[in-house]
Amino acid sequence: MLDARTDRIIGAAIAVHRGLGPGLLESAYVGALAVELAAREIPFRREVALPVVYRGQALHVSYRLDVLAFEAVVVEIKSVEAIHRIHVQQTLTYMRLGQFPVGLLLNFNVPILKDGITRLSL
Repeated sequence: MLDARTDRIIGAAIAVHRGLGPGLLESAYVGALAVELAAREIPFRREVALPVVYRGQALHVSYRLDVLAFEAVVVEIKSVEAIHRIHVQQTLTYMRLGQFPVGLLLNFNVPILKDGITRLSL
């Protein structure tokens, strides 16, 4: 079930990449992906606040997911020269904190988007 959902998200991301190409800021890709997800009737939320709880206490910090699709898939957008381990760890941490089973780390700064897709699961 989640594989079919991530395939739909990836299809939307590929359409965005084909339309815009590489080299823009992350915010442009997040905005364009939101337009594409809505057009494909894929449920999503942008800038989802993710509270941090330590030893049962909420800390006065929170992080924001770029996109949460299907209330289960973290979509983290990057536009960087290369994906580094820290980007993977950041996405995995978001997934753990929110108890989301799947993540897509998408780097739009590549000639072909399939080379910029990292699928993660807990």
